[in-house]
Amino acid sequence: GGRRSGYITIGYRGSYTIGREAQADAKFRRVARITVCGKTALAKEVFGETLNESRDHDRPPERYTARYYLKFNFLAQAFERLSEAGFRMAACSSTGTCAFAPEQGGPADDKIWTSYTEYVFCRD
Repeated sequence: GGRRSGYITIGYRGSYTIGREAQADAKFRRVARITVCGKTALAKEVFGETLNESRDHDRPPERYTARYYLKFNFLAQAFERLSEAGFRMAACSSTGTCAFAPEQGGPADDKIWTSYTEYVFCRD
């Protein structure tokens, strides 16, 4: 078809607390914001009115931006929209860091971790 090929990267930051009983005690917080990186025209095609362009509202259609985010915070919804538009996941990456440890004055057994995850989608 006449659809443009390209890449869209979805990213989000998360945090979770792990207590002494790691498997039973992990407490995850909801995703606060899903960021979108890619060509403006592709992002608008896939996400339409759910794309928040307030941070880069005058970006030309064929230019890349990493300043958009979605008005919803459900990863599955983002993945479904990408799949329906003919995108497939090409790569993903995640990092995690201990942000707060007991020796820094936190709860005796808890550690708060932060993570950043990116999913790269492509359409040929």
